[in-house]
Amino acid sequence: MIENFFLPLVLAFIMFSLGLSLRVSDFRSALANWRGVAFGMFGQVVLVPLSAVLVGISLQLSETMLLGLMIIAACPGGVSSAFLTHLARGNTALSLVLTVGSSLLALLTLPFVVNAVLGLQGVPAGGVHVSAGDLPLGKLFAGLLLVTTLPIMLGMVLRLKLQLIGERSERVVSRVATGFFVGIVMITFMAHRDTIISGLPEVGSATVLLNVLTMLGGFSIAWAAQLQRRDSIAIAMECGLQNAGLGIFVALTLFQQPALAVPSVVYALTMNFGAVVFLYIMRSRRELCRVLS
Repeated sequence: MIENFFLPLVLAFIMFSLGLSLRVSDFRSALANWRGVAFGMFGQVVLVPLSAVLVGISLQLSETMLLGLMIIAACPGGVSSAFLTHLARGNTALSLVLTVGSSLLALLTLPFVVNAVLGLQGVPAGGVHVSAGDLPLGKLFAGLLLVTTLPIMLGMVLRLKLQLIGERSERVVSRVATGFFVGIVMITFMAHRDTIISGLPEVGSATVLLNVLTMLGGFSIAWAAQLQRRDSIAIAMECGLQNAGLGIFVALTLFQQPALAVPSVVYALTMNFGAVVFLYIMRSRRELCRVLS
């Protein structure tokens, strides 16, 4: 009940707080920055699954855990990536564009990655073959619309058009949203604590390593492409934060194997801690550069 009703409302409020800090020009700049979008999508669609393969093989995960890890790696970016990008002083608009783009591409890439792993393993998980039609399209797009798009638009309207929200109120709302985000992490742990604790011995190190590799990899390819620091932060966050809810759905509904959901559940926790550490490093580095200058 909490996860189905309360969490979407909290996420919507977090997105509303983002809308208070965004301008239409931010999205125009993000969409015009084709290199940022292209390299961000490359990181999400190519870098993350390849990193999962590398981690799974290196740590010699079982076939079930490897498939579960590949499921979460093939999922699109998570909603929280934009909020954490905002807190890290990254390009929030670019993060939102990448989240929507990767969600659309996931209709093709997620079935491709999962079916490729099944083919390589030679054990088609009970004969399951995943196609775009198997994915919860209505739920996925409704989530993007109701939890992301509409709250952001409402925040932008209140801030820019009606001028009902001032700078001080914006800061207060942002702090409340940060508190709600911490609450989401705690609720996620409490709701799935048994699965997380039981899955940590086998996939705990794999999920942490995957999160570190994808965030560093995303930041590195953005740096190599000579993108701005704000864009690099957005791409790193987008690569490191996945839609764990979709991963759990694929494992439980399509395959009907609870064990396959373990990597997604564990990653839902570890990715947020990894993102918070990355956020702290980016904020601390920025403050240090400000002092030195």
